[in-house]
Amino acid sequence: MSRTGNQLARLESEEVARGVRMLLSRPLLTAAQDHDGFDLIRRRREPITKWFDYYCGWRVIVEPRAGYARLFKVTQRPDRTRPAFDRRRYTLLCLMCAELLTTPVTTLDELNTRTKQAAAEDGVQFDPARRSDRNAFNDVLTFLEELGAVETGEHVRADPTLITRLLAAPVPPSTVDTIADLTRETRYDTAHRSLWQRHSVMRRLIDDPVLYKEDLNASQLSFLTSPAGRKVVQTGIRLAGCTLEERAEGYLVVDADAIATDTRFPDDDNHAKVAALLLLDRLAQGPATTEDLAEESRELLTKFRTWAKAYQSDGGAGRLAADALELLEAFGLARTENGTVHRLPAAARYAVEELND
Repeated sequence: MSRTGNQLARLESEEVARGVRMLLSRPLLTAAQDHDGFDLIRRRREPITKWFDYYCGWRVIVEPRAGYARLFKVTQRPDRTRPAFDRRRYTLLCLMCAELLTTPVTTLDELNTRTKQAAAEDGVQFDPARRSDRNAFNDVLTFLEELGAVETGEHVRADPTLITRLLAAPVPPSTVDTIADLTRETRYDTAHRSLWQRHSVMRRLIDDPVLYKEDLNASQLSFLTSPAGRKVVQTGIRLAGCTLEERAEGYLVVDADAIATDTRFPDDDNHAKVAALLLLDRLAQGPATTEDLAEESRELLTKFRTWAKAYQSDGGAGRLAADALELLEAFGLARTENGTVHRLPAAARYAVEELND
């Protein structure tokens, strides 16, 4: 292959890798939100679509004329630690989307009124006269705006196509009885075992901050530790522009450019993240109770009285410790068992090293 051919091939592979990570970070990406990013995905949609289908079993739809790309991520292990909303707002989201599908162009007052009527018909308490309900309504509307599914101004204008693309379930909701049925992928009932192994392992590797071997079942671990399975995983991670780190305890996928990263740790722009990093030092000494971590947080707040003002109040130390612990658990750095918090192996990446003279 000529030098020009090599350069073009390298450029394509880099763009495909970038497009994969962009969709992992933002599964619904519109041209209005990111024109250059959408243009890249539009141009490289075939290899990007094939990557998701082969390695993860996820479907990608790219609509150049409509100006959006949608990655339909499905999992049997939904992350309950980072919901977009509380239960009330999720309910309002469903009601509001149903009304916008019926009437895509309306006024804010009319949408408010119709959502209230729909809520009453379904036995849901929603009163725009209450501040808490108004705030919930506004949060949902802002969420839809950020996704590009709604534009607000003199009128509220919805994109019905994008609204119908929000749900990533493999089966229609009207055909199931439970949430578990909604996310069930029947193709794995009769598919070859290796297909489920490949997809389930890759999904966890790219979705979970850390994947511990003890959290895998025997079939998944067998796939990851076999020469053929390891080669598939390493190739897929490399094509996505990431690096696979393997340790005795498990695996970690690193995106050096942080394109697929929706939240960072450590990060000093968040008080809970700063506290979480400091609490890791305490956990390095051994397991601790939640009360121990609250006491550590109290000492931290006492030492720096002008820091973390939102926590400088009665009960603030406990809230700070709880928020920090939630982050540590979400990043796979700590685990709570029977009220005792244990430091997990991946936390060693953030250990303080003493320098010898």
